[in-house]
Amino acid sequence: MSTQADTQADTLAVRDYLLGLQDRIISAMEVEGGQAFASDAWTREPGGRLEGDGCSRLIEDSALLERGGCNFSHVKGKVLPPSATQHRPELAGAPFEAMGVSLVMHPRNPYVPTVHMNVRMFAALPEGREAVVWFGGGMDLTPYYGFEEDAQHFHRVNRDALEPYGADKFPRFKTWCDDYFFLKHRNEPRGVGGVFFDDFSELGFDGSFAMMRSVGDAMVAAYLPIVQRRKHTPYGERERDFQAYRRGRYVEFNLVFDRGTLFGLQSGGRTESILMSMPPIVKWRYNWSPDPGTPEAKLYTDFLRPRDWADWTPG
Repeated sequence: MSTQADTQADTLAVRDYLLGLQDRIISAMEVEGGQAFASDAWTREPGGRLEGDGCSRLIEDSALLERGGCNFSHVKGKVLPPSATQHRPELAGAPFEAMGVSLVMHPRNPYVPTVHMNVRMFAALPEGREAVVWFGGGMDLTPYYGFEEDAQHFHRVNRDALEPYGADKFPRFKTWCDDYFFLKHRNEPRGVGGVFFDDFSELGFDGSFAMMRSVGDAMVAAYLPIVQRRKHTPYGERERDFQAYRRGRYVEFNLVFDRGTLFGLQSGGRTESILMSMPPIVKWRYNWSPDPGTPEAKLYTDFLRPRDWADWTPG
């Protein structure tokens, strides 16, 4: 049985990893974009709904990123919110500890896709019982103008990251991602997917933590080559207009379905950090769809449907 001291030691190891991951990702994006991210450290003192600390790293209106952010947070609360116990009802009402790194990068160039990544740990601390610890995370890609080779690269890096942890993990987590990042009210995926897992503890603490680290460590390798390939592609008002329209789907998903957003808001988290994922310029249109045969229509016909991207080969 895990003791309180064991749980604290495990928590410190996860915290150290997450802070290092945030630094590595931000450093890579600063080098690529040539501009620095701002840092906004915060603390929640004991006595409220949550206590803990974190740091939001953010850039806005840069040449590469119209908005990009990477958050670290480590909080403790008295009662797990419903979004965290929907698959574990026996833990409803338990105190908890949660920490994670979450990022969203919204590029300025419409030919560079948006990327989202999150890795996290939860520990439920029911009174008089052993702590229950689980991990979650993943990453997904949201293009505005799709390229098969970009989707292939993104999925192959994720497949390679998960391969040491069992042949079932990538196909299982890819399907989970396709199912999760789906706008039911639109009957369409948010993007081309990636991997997603939650409530994961089946490899034990050490194995599950190692798998989460492998996913987090793969983010830069999965995304940066795509940025480098597309960031100098010429674009105009037509492409920017379509990018803003598709960003509306991103907002809809985050506010209606995303468990991380709902958890943060339901638990009394820091609103500025939670909603940092929102794109800065968004448009909605009534009953609109792109003309058939256009590059915009190709996103719907060729990319916004589940495909085995990791096995794609040029025709």
